[in-house]
Amino acid sequence: MRSRFTSCLVACAAGWAAAAAAAEPSRAGSALVALFGEWREAQRPPVKDGVPDYTPEALARQRTKLDALRARLDAIDAKALAPSERIDRELVLAEMNGLDFDLRVLSPWSRNPAFYANAIAEQSDTPAHEGRTIEGALELWQLRLPLPEAEQQALAQRLRAIPRLLVQARANLTGDARDLWLAGIRSERQQAEVLRGFADTLRPHHPALLPDVDAARAAVDAFRAWLERELPGKHGPSGVGRESYDWYLKNVYRVPFSWQDELRLMERELERSTAHLALEEHRNRALPPLEPAGSAEEWQRRADASLAYYVRFLKQHEILSPRDYYEPALRARLGSFVPPERRDFFSEVDAREPLLLRSHGNHWLDLARMEQEPQPSPIRRGPLLYNIWVHRAEGVATAMEELMMSAGLYAERPRSRELVYVMIAQRAARAISGLRMHSNEWTIEQATRAASERTPRGWLKPDGELVWFEQQLYLAQPGYGSSYLLGKAQFEALLAERARALGPAFRLRAFMDELNASGMIPISLIRDELVTGGERPK
Repeated sequence: MRSRFTSCLVACAAGWAAAAAAAEPSRAGSALVALFGEWREAQRPPVKDGVPDYTPEALARQRTKLDALRARLDAIDAKALAPSERIDRELVLAEMNGLDFDLRVLSPWSRNPAFYANAIAEQSDTPAHEGRTIEGALELWQLRLPLPEAEQQALAQRLRAIPRLLVQARANLTGDARDLWLAGIRSERQQAEVLRGFADTLRPHHPALLPDVDAARAAVDAFRAWLERELPGKHGPSGVGRESYDWYLKNVYRVPFSWQDELRLMERELERSTAHLALEEHRNRALPPLEPAGSAEEWQRRADASLAYYVRFLKQHEILSPRDYYEPALRARLGSFVPPERRDFFSEVDAREPLLLRSHGNHWLDLARMEQEPQPSPIRRGPLLYNIWVHRAEGVATAMEELMMSAGLYAERPRSRELVYVMIAQRAARAISGLRMHSNEWTIEQATRAASERTPRGWLKPDGELVWFEQQLYLAQPGYGSSYLLGKAQFEALLAERARALGPAFRLRAFMDELNASGMIPISLIRDELVTGGERPK
C-alpha cells in the first residue's frame, strides 16, 4: 500500500501541472470553463451611471441567476472530468457558495457601511483585497500620473459616481449590526483621508480634477455624519454565529474544521508561541537586545542587506526553485522607515529584524508567479472570489516565517528567533478575538482590547489603526483572522504527509514546486489534487 501510494505521489503528483497544461480539456471540462465565464459575469451587480446596484430588486435577480447556474454546474458529471478539472469544478462551486452566503447571511451591502468605502490607496499583498470589496472599486494605487486624456475623463466620471453611490448606500443599509456600523464610521473617516491624500498627489498633474475629488470627499464626510447619527439606534449582533461560520468554512473556504476546532488551535498556538518565546528569551538572556534602526539610512541598509541575504538563502538552501523575479518582487515591497512614535506591531518587528517580513513576503512571490508563470487552468488564472485563496496565501506566507527559522535563517541571529514567536502569538491573539466576535460573545471593542493585551511586548497599540483594521476585517470576512495559522497548520500537515511518503527522497524545493504549481487554491484541494487525483475523500 505504501509503495503504490508513494509511486503515485512521485510519478503523478510532481508532474500533474505540466500534464494538465499540455492536455486538451475534456468535453465536460470545456463546458465547465464556459460555465465559469458565464458565472463570473453573472455574479457582478449591474452598474447604473457608474454605481453598482445593490438594491433588493437587483439582488433578487442575482439570486435567480445564481440558482440557474448552480443547477447547470450540478449537471456536469464530475466522473467525466479529468482530475485537475474536478478540482476546478470544486472551485466554481465554492465561488457560487460564496455569493449564496452573501445573499443569505453576510449581506455586506445592508449590514456593513465600510463596504461602500470604494477608494483604495494601496495594493494588497494577497491575490485580491482582503474581505469583500465593492464592485468597481477605485484602485488609486494603479494610477500612473500624469494620466492620458482618456484616463482623466474616466477618473472624473468615477469620482463623480461616489456621491451617488453613498446616496444608494443610505437606502441599502437597513441592517442592525452595531459593531460593523461602528467600524464603518472609522472606515469612512479613513476614506476621507485617502481622498485628501489623493488630492495632494493629483494637484501638480491634474488640478482640473480637484473639484471632483473635493466633492467625493464632502460626500464621504456627510455619509460618515449620517452613520454617526444612526449609530445610537443600532443594537444587533455583527457576527454570523457559529452555525453559519461552520457552513462558510466547509462550503466556501473548503476547510475541514469548525469554529470550535479553530478556537482550540488558536488557543494552543497562543500558548505554544508564548512558551517558546519565554524559552528563547531565557536562552538569549546574556545577549544584547535587538535594537531598532535609529534612522532612515540605517533602516535602508538593513532592508537591503536582508533582501540580498534572503534571496541567496532561498537558493543556497534549495527552498524554492530560483526565479529572476524574486528579488525585484520583494524589493518593490520593502516598505520604508517608520519613526518610533508612529510604529505599530509590524513596524516594530521590521525595525529590529527585516528578515521576518521578507519571509512573509512570500505573498509578493505568489503574485509575481501568478503574473509571470502559466496557471493550471483558466479557472485558476486570476484570483478566486470571496477570498477562497486565503488559507493558501496567508497560511503559506505565515508558515514561511517559522519554516525559514527551522531551516537556519537565523542561525547567526539568535535573538531574531524571539520575534518569530512574537509574530505567531499576535496572529493567535487576534484570531481568537475574531472568532469570539463571530460567535457574538465579544464586541469589537472587547476584541481589539484582548488582541492588544495578549500580544507580547505591548507592540499592538490598543487604539491604533492596525488592531482596529484587523478586527474590522475579521468581523466583515468570516474566517480571515484564523486563516494565517489554520492555513499554516494545513500547509505543515501536507508537508508532513509528503515527507512521510517520500522518506529520504523528500526534497523541500520539489514540494514547494508542487504546491506553487497548483495555483492559489485552498490547501485542502491542493492535497486532493496531489494525493487523490481530484477525488473527494469519502
